[in-house]
Amino acid sequence: MMAREREPSIRGTLGYAEPLRALNGWRVGGEAECLFRPADLEDLRLFMRSGMAIEPLTWLGLGSNVLIRDGGVRGTVVALHGALDGLTLTGARQMTAEAGVPCAKVARFAAREGLAGAEFLAGIPGTMGGALAMNAGAFGGETWDVVEAVTTIDRNGVLRERGADEFRTGYRFVDGPQGEWFVATRLALESGASQAGRERIRELLARRGATQPTGLPSCGSVFRNPPGDHAARLIESAGLKGVCIGGACVSEKHANFIVNMGEASAADIETLIRHVQAEVAARHGVDLLAEVRILGEPVS
Repeated sequence: MMAREREPSIRGTLGYAEPLRALNGWRVGGEAECLFRPADLEDLRLFMRSGMAIEPLTWLGLGSNVLIRDGGVRGTVVALHGALDGLTLTGARQMTAEAGVPCAKVARFAAREGLAGAEFLAGIPGTMGGALAMNAGAFGGETWDVVEAVTTIDRNGVLRERGADEFRTGYRFVDGPQGEWFVATRLALESGASQAGRERIRELLARRGATQPTGLPSCGSVFRNPPGDHAARLIESAGLKGVCIGGACVSEKHANFIVNMGEASAADIETLIRHVQAEVAARHGVDLLAEVRILGEPVS
């Protein structure tokens, strides 16, 4: 009688009551009920099929566009940074990036390989998975401007390749098939000079460093720009630069950034977000929409 073939073992790390402070840009928040770090894409597929995940699932890259509340996140947090990190050329003017690759690394890889059009990604402080999920942008470019196709995974570990035309996208908006998450993307770029691309990236990063508080914990831009205006201008003109609640402050350098001065809690940051929204609405009649995604539970 033939022995039954065993299911391959999960190679990633799976933990419970795992702290999330080190996994997000603000360096705040509670614990993940369950935290899984896959070894690679195949390992992620095995995990999704295994039934080991506690529902619901939350996906995390560099944690640069999320606020994790102090009470932590229920269910399973799947951390992709450092795991889904593949970058390959797939054509004369095409490249594939897995979801855990930092956007800045994608920009540098494209420039090194003589591809143009991805330089703006250097200004996005997150991974490609997060950039795909929210159509992140910087310096006038948006992620889905250069997306040709994506690979998704569903709850059963099934991978699908979908064209960009299967998604509706807009300013910080993406809508597509439900119950699927991005694990890779194929980018369509232009031929360019490698040196010119590297110089453009250096120029953009220098501009970012001069205008944004890159030395302090933050999530990047907190609010979406309203039509025809800029959130930073509205916040600054409302007199909110430098305003603090607990250890969280509106940046003096860029008003659309909230920074952790060292001892902020997630509650401090969330309260300051609501305060800024209320003040801008009262003074300008504009409802600022948060770009950052708030995850988890407050402390009860």
